[in-house]
Amino acid sequence: MPSYHEVRLYLNGLWLLIRGDAQGFRLLDISDRGMMRSFWAFVWCLPAAAISWLWWRAYLLEGMPAGARVGGLFFVRMAMLEVFNWLVPLILAGILCALLGIGRKFSAVVVSVNWLSVPFAYLYGLLSLRFLLPSSLDALLALVHFALLIAMVVSVSRVMRMICGPQPLMVTGLVLVLIVPGMLLTEALQRFLGIYPF
Repeated sequence: MPSYHEVRLYLNGLWLLIRGDAQGFRLLDISDRGMMRSFWAFVWCLPAAAISWLWWRAYLLEGMPAGARVGGLFFVRMAMLEVFNWLVPLILAGILCALLGIGRKFSAVVVSVNWLSVPFAYLYGLLSLRFLLPSSLDALLALVHFALLIAMVVSVSRVMRMICGPQPLMVTGLVLVLIVPGMLLTEALQRFLGIYPF
């Protein structure tokens, strides 16, 4: 598993790419080995994801009869949902890269998206923690949630532009397949897995 020092280097590289500095590629391992190691980002995201799961569990219990319980299977299903939302966009991105003839750039796409997930996972985790606490600022928190979504879209767009160059249609296509499928399918999967609050 990549060390904390390595992860910091990767995140610094991504920050440079977001700012439009190609030197960021020097801090990322975009080799085939680096692509496979980038999936350790999922493990790095787990603590933050667990906070989000706890918030969703509390939200789910609110819509259930008093005294109802949610067992350990809930967390297994949440983990399944996370894995699906992680892998499907990357698979679609791989298909799109093959169709566009830019398969050589796929490893850079995977590495970038995987490690970019880490800071956003913790930002969403902090937001979920705030949702867990009693608050009269629900509208403000919802606005912050929307702002994080915009920040994620902008970040992914800028990184994809650095990878693909000035190719607006190509960049737009990659951003869409990396972000939209998870947004569209999450609710359907939650209902299928029985973890959607009714």
